Amino acid sequence: MAHGAALRILSKKPHLADQVTANYRHADLTPRERAMLDFAVKVTTSSAAVEPADLDAMRGHGFSDSDIWDIGAVAAFFNLSNRMANVAGMRPNPEFYTMGRGQ
Repeated sequence: MAHGAALRILSKKPHLADQVTANYRHADLTPRERAMLDFAVKVTTSSAAVEPADLDAMRGHGFSDSDIWDIGAVAAFFNLSNRMANVAGMRPNPEFYTMGRGQ
């Protein structure tokens, strides 16, 4: 789960990163953070169903159109890279699992 490692490194909150990695719906997130992740998941699981109401909901949480584009682009990039890694049989090295944990 690359997003969890990135969150650990960037936020310096390993507990939160582990919550997000396990199931973000049960993590200690703000409503804005949860809306961002809900949108990213929708882009991942049913991109054809993204509609203007989804964008309006994101704007209601304070995201600009540029922010929304970036969130969608990052989700799409991780979808592509993770699927390609799966096709290639790539697995993280042992150091990946300790990133951001001060070890």
